[in-house]
Amino acid sequence: MASRRLHAFFSGRVQGVGFRYTAERIAEDFPVTGFVRNLPDGRVELLVEGDEVDLEGFIQKIRKSFLARYIGGAETRWLEASGEFQDFRIS
Repeated sequence: MASRRLHAFFSGRVQGVGFRYTAERIAEDFPVTGFVRNLPDGRVELLVEGDEVDLEGFIQKIRKSFLARYIGGAETRWLEASGEFQDFRIS
């Protein structure tokens, strides 16, 4: 399957609740690369690449984790992968 890129922005009370660390831990369960980071406007940005099935599993695991209670909204876009990342990390 072709590699894809998922670019997501999570809003709500998503900073200061362990979102980035939880996303990093969940990423260990999937063959994905990219990053997660806090934004100055209070959102969390997630940019991740891998097979589409793995990306869907990754994002669903985030949405079904304890973080769900803090997520007020999510914007997601599917793009073509660039292959620029070597691993997944907190940025």
